[in-house]
Amino acid sequence: MADQKTSGAGENERYDAIVVGAGIAGLYQLHRLRELGLKVKSFDAASDVAGTWYWNCYPGARVDSQSYVYQYWFSDELINEWNWSERFPAQPETERYLNFVADKLDLRKDIQFNTRVTAADWDDDDHDWTVRTDQGDVVKTKFLISCTGMLSAPKVPPFPGHEKFRGQIAHTARYPREGIDLAGKRVGVVGTGATGIQVIQTIADEVGELVVFQRTAQYGVPMRNYKFTDEERAHWKAKAHELKDRVQQTFTGFDFDLDNGSWHDYTKEQRREILEKYWADGSLAMWTGTFPEILVEEEANAEVSEFAREKIRARIDDPAVAEIVVPTAYGFGTYRVPLENGFYDAFNRDNVTVVDVREAPIECFTETGLKTADAEYDLDVVILATGFDAGTGSLTQMNIHGRDGRSLSEEWGRDIRSTLGLQVAGYPNLFTVAGPLAPSTAFCNMTTCLQQQVDWVTDCITYLLDKGNVSIEPSVEKQDEWVQHHDDTANATLMVKTNSWYTGANIEGKPRRLLSYIGGVGNYRRICEEVKDSGYAGFMID
Repeated sequence: MADQKTSGAGENERYDAIVVGAGIAGLYQLHRLRELGLKVKSFDAASDVAGTWYWNCYPGARVDSQSYVYQYWFSDELINEWNWSERFPAQPETERYLNFVADKLDLRKDIQFNTRVTAADWDDDDHDWTVRTDQGDVVKTKFLISCTGMLSAPKVPPFPGHEKFRGQIAHTARYPREGIDLAGKRVGVVGTGATGIQVIQTIADEVGELVVFQRTAQYGVPMRNYKFTDEERAHWKAKAHELKDRVQQTFTGFDFDLDNGSWHDYTKEQRREILEKYWADGSLAMWTGTFPEILVEEEANAEVSEFAREKIRARIDDPAVAEIVVPTAYGFGTYRVPLENGFYDAFNRDNVTVVDVREAPIECFTETGLKTADAEYDLDVVILATGFDAGTGSLTQMNIHGRDGRSLSEEWGRDIRSTLGLQVAGYPNLFTVAGPLAPSTAFCNMTTCLQQQVDWVTDCITYLLDKGNVSIEPSVEKQDEWVQHHDDTANATLMVKTNSWYTGANIEGKPRRLLSYIGGVGNYRRICEEVKDSGYAGFMID
C-alpha cells in the first residue's frame, strides 16, 4: 500500500476524541465514534492502516487464528464482500483486509499517519487532555483512547557493538517493507518465539547458512493450513452470525471451547485419543480447546507436555539437537504456544545450526557477526525476533500524565494496575483498549476481544454524553477489586509459574503480574456488561 499523506491536526485544535492506533481496534473505534457524530482524530506511527499487520512484514508472517473468526462482525456488508483465501492467512492478505475495511468505511480522512504521540496531559480544570505529537501537533480532546495493541513496543536486546557490525540488522516488528535479500547469505535469527519460528521455517531453504540463537525451547503445534474452496467460503459466510455469538462466549474468543469436560473423566488412553485429534486439527485448539486442567493442574499439564515432547522429538533427527530444541523447563501452554509448519524439520538441514544461549549467552556484536560466551559466528544479516515490552510498553512510551501530574509510566514502573484493562484510576477519560489486565493476545482471539472492548468504551462515552457528564475514571477501590480478581484468577493457573512475556519477565525491572486476564472471554464480557448495566458503579463520574 502506498504511504498515506494527511494534513497535521495543527495547534490547539479541539476534538471530542483522539484515537491512538489504526489497527484492528483503532479502525473500529474510529468508526464507532464517528457513528456517534463526534469529531475524532486518529494518530498512527505507520504510513498506512493495519497496525500489527502493517509492521509485521517479516518472512513467513501469518495469522494463527482461523480467518473466519479473525474478522469484524458488525457489518454484514464487510463479511459478505471480503473473501479469505485460506484458513490461516499470510500477512499481506490480512493487511489487505484492513485496508479494505478502511476504504469501505472511508476512515483514512480522519487518520494522521507517520505521527507518534509523545505526550498527553490531563487538565482537571478543563476536563480534557492535551495531546502532543512528534509532528508538532498540540491538540485538545475530551477522550483519549489508546488502541496501540498489546504487542507493539519492540524489545531490542542490549547487545553492545551493533554499530560495529558491517552486515544488516532487522527487528521482526520493524522489518523493511521492501524485504531483505537473504538468498545464499549467512543469517542469524535471535529468538524462537512465535515470530522467530515463522521466520526460521520460511528462510531455512533460502539462506546459505542459518544460525538460530535460542533462549527458550518451544512447544510448537503443527499448523494445518489449506486454501478455501468457494463452497467453504460460502459456508463460513452463512455461519457468520452463529460464529459471532459463539466467539463472544468461549474461553478464548474462538469458535472452539473447552467442550470435552474434565480431564479426570477419561482414562489415559482416552485422553491420548483426544490429544491426537486436536494435534491433527492443527490449530490453537490444542492449547485452549482440550481440557481446562491443562492450565491449572500439574499432573494434567505434565501428561500433555510429554505428549507434545514426543511429537516434537520424532521430528528431529539428531538427538543432540533435540536436547536443545525440545522444551523441558516448563509445561505445555504455560508459555505462548506457536503454530509451526516445518520449524522442527529445519533443524535437520545441513545449513542450520542451533545455539543454546542459556548455556552460552550472546555477549556482543562484532564487525562480522555475533559473539557468544564460547564462540563467534560470522553473519551477513541478523534478524532479531526478540519480542516486545508487552501490555504496557506502547502506553508508557506516550508520556501520559493524569490528575496532579501523576505519570503512568512511573506508576506502572512500580505496579501494573488497571480496571478491566480499560481504565486506570487517576487518569480520567483515558481508555486503554487491549491494555494490561484485559483479555488480550495471550488468551484471546484478538478480533473478538478488541471489538468487545471497543464497544464497551463506546457505550461508556455514550452514557457520559447522554447524561451531560464530562469525565469518568475508576475509583481506587474499584481498581483494587479488579486487580484482586485478576490476580486470584491468574494465581490459580500454572501460567504465573513460567517466566515469559506473559508476566513481563522478558523486561528487566518490570513489575511481575500476568498481563492478560485469564478468566475467560465470555466471563469477562459478562463482567463488563454488569458494570455498564449498573451505571458504572465504582467509577467516579463528574
